[in-house]
Amino acid sequence: MRPARAPHYTPREVSRHCTLTDLWVSYRGRVYDLTPLAKKHRGDILLKPIIEAAGKDISHWFNLKTGDIKTYIDPQTGCLKYYTPQGRFLHVPPSYPSSDWDTDFGRPWWKDPSYEVGILSSKTRIIRIINTLTSQEQILEVCSEETVWEILARYLPYNAHAGSYTWKYCGAPLNMELTLEDNGVRDEDEEFDELRMDCDSFTASIHLYFNDDLTEL
Repeated sequence: MRPARAPHYTPREVSRHCTLTDLWVSYRGRVYDLTPLAKKHRGDILLKPIIEAAGKDISHWFNLKTGDIKTYIDPQTGCLKYYTPQGRFLHVPPSYPSSDWDTDFGRPWWKDPSYEVGILSSKTRIIRIINTLTSQEQILEVCSEETVWEILARYLPYNAHAGSYTWKYCGAPLNMELTLEDNGVRDEDEEFDELRMDCDSFTASIHLYFNDDLTEL
């Protein structure tokens, strides 16, 4: 059995989780499901900035070195304050002393690892998967960090027997434990961009060759 690891998600996948009952965000390279947080604090005005950020990357909210919310020095008071131009949100203290500020909430949500669901891909790729048995083609957006096994899992909705095929690129079998790049399937987007060529017209093609047994994964 292959050891499980944290899944990678594309920004497009994160963007689909953009409702109050299905609320994901990404920040600092990780993906978080804040649906339980939204459910717990439903109706709280301090939830509004988080709802508005649903499905988006909010890394700009944070100090990338400390992992905490950005701060600044108030020029009038000389005090350190949280920088929240989108509006104060949950677990951020008020700017001034307040008797109704409850500090008994434990760790702030942005430091709670229980909300983390995976890793945000630093670079996505578009590939074409061609089933040589049926001649069917499928275009997939995948994460550059994913192994071919993980890409196969993305392809399963289109072919439940994908594990019964040998995956090849330019006639050579792919090592399913490695990424596309490590298998020699180069990401040439930057080169195409420099040459002002449409990278969508030069999509890498993976060919699937049917084996004898039908293995449903």
